[in-house]
Amino acid sequence: MHVIKKKTLKEFWEHHPNSEQPLKAWYREAARARWGSWTEIKALHRSASVLKNNRVVFNINGNQYRLIIKFSFKYQIAYVRFIGTHADYDRIDADTV
Repeated sequence: MHVIKKKTLKEFWEHHPNSEQPLKAWYREAARARWGSWTEIKALHRSASVLKNNRVVFNINGNQYRLIIKFSFKYQIAYVRFIGTHADYDRIDADTV
């Protein structure tokens, strides 16, 4: 998959250093992946939650952070839509962010 906005991840881990390695690991995995469906993602990330509007929430660093990705399986694109703490996540609408 082509992951759009790695810069967003980098900016986040610069302020939350304990998220750097987990986010880099997620990025490497996603960049190599050829995911074609939610089922394939859920098979690898059982704690991920499928949302409306082609979005998936991944738990990062032992569920300390939330990462929302909008997928286009047809074009093999993963758009970083949000990365934040649980408190940050509670203040957004995950289906529209």
